[in-house]
Amino acid sequence: QVQLVESGGDSVQAGSSLRLSCVVSGYTLGGFCMAYFRQAPGQEREVLARLDGGGATMYADSVKGRFTISRDGPKNTLYLQMDGLKPEDTAMYYCAAATKMWACPATGTSYNYWGQGTQVTVSA
Repeated sequence: QVQLVESGGDSVQAGSSLRLSCVVSGYTLGGFCMAYFRQAPGQEREVLARLDGGGATMYADSVKGRFTISRDGPKNTLYLQMDGLKPEDTAMYYCAAATKMWACPATGTSYNYWGQGTQVTVSA
């Protein structure tokens, strides 16, 4: 059974950095798409960063240049490094896997496994 367990969310001040982790069990990381989404109260879920099966990355304009998605194969862990955090980054953050896909879709419905979410709160 595939599980994605997230950690790393916190309450921080604007300008701070955080690193989110997503430990994958039941499946070897690599060769398929993984991504990070976020959802703020009253807003739609937003795809932030995608890492395809070959290691290519894509970012939403809202986080480009500030967030970096990466994976550690031996640790079977996906990371989201977040620098220069802003109050508008406040949301619940989710990692997701599309294990049947090499390329990463932008829509959440295409992902078949999700983490439990980790809260990020950024104060001004």
